[in-house]
Amino acid sequence: MLAREVRLRWRACTLRLLVLCLAFVLCTHFMAELRRKSWPQDDLLPKVPPREPGIFIDGHNRRAEEVPSKRQVIYVRRSSRGGSSGRPAGNSYVPRRDVLKPVRWHIDLQPWAGPSHSLNEEATRFLKYISQPQIICSRLVTNGLTEKTEDSVKPWTVCLDSKFSLAYQIRNKQCRIYSLGLGEDDSIFEVNMASGGCEVHRFDPSIGSAHIHEGERLWHHRLSVDWRDPNPAIATHRLHSNTKKLGAILNEFGHWKIDILKADMESAEWKILENLILEGIVEQIGQLVVEIHLHWPGFEVSGNDSTVVRFWYSLFKELERKDFRLFYTYKDLSKPQMFLKKEAFNASSCYILSWVNTRWS
Repeated sequence: MLAREVRLRWRACTLRLLVLCLAFVLCTHFMAELRRKSWPQDDLLPKVPPREPGIFIDGHNRRAEEVPSKRQVIYVRRSSRGGSSGRPAGNSYVPRRDVLKPVRWHIDLQPWAGPSHSLNEEATRFLKYISQPQIICSRLVTNGLTEKTEDSVKPWTVCLDSKFSLAYQIRNKQCRIYSLGLGEDDSIFEVNMASGGCEVHRFDPSIGSAHIHEGERLWHHRLSVDWRDPNPAIATHRLHSNTKKLGAILNEFGHWKIDILKADMESAEWKILENLILEGIVEQIGQLVVEIHLHWPGFEVSGNDSTVVRFWYSLFKELERKDFRLFYTYKDLSKPQMFLKKEAFNASSCYILSWVNTRWS
């Protein structure tokens, strides 16, 4: 009798448990159905088109890895004179640099010239490199003149070979030249190239006015090109507020390309050239005509003599990687014959070198 009563009570408990479970399932299903019916229908939702990589929406980039770091340098340039599309006028078109391209913080140093890492090995390789043109230019033009110039004038030499576009650009008055200097009185090259049809911008921090327009196509700017961004927190930088990097000047002027960059920067050329390579500005240059100085390492170039010469050589090899080729070299015998403060290697303290960007078309 007792066993029967226990079985009946167990069945009653089981039945109650089943009823409770069923009620819970029904309530859950009912709530889910109500919630589903309260949602908007798919065809009523606004259609959002898929975003393309690199497109900014609401001020944010879709891909986090495409957002540049705080240290990355990005230049946003205005459109050039060629039209609102940003494409320069004329035959020489240089595509916009990819602003998402990773920033380089140092150049790639070349292997040592020899196992002993000696100055003799490095100097021999370097001087041989700058003394031998890599390509032949069939039409060299010095200081904007076809005839021979006076010995007292520096031979700033460009290539008007038909396989490069400079002659075409000059003929169509679409040539642009930047001339970087530090109080240099010699402006024969700039005046002659402006007379020949080029738009010439001469940068010299020693002139009296901020901008001087000489003739139809020659401008003088009271600006000096540097390899660093000015820091207003440093007193010495505040005093030299007319100093800017070349990329910043291009941005301000709205220029996309430079057909010729001429530079005589009195030993600042090494760090400026390094900056142009690291920030990709050198790719926007057609021909590069530079006076280099070898009597000391140059501004902010450190290390022992062997390391310095290896750095110089590595800069020129970086230009080679960017498809620049040396077509003219001039050893200035009027300057002291010094190499890193030594009368050695039969070297002059000053050379003028001319490169052409072989991809420039």
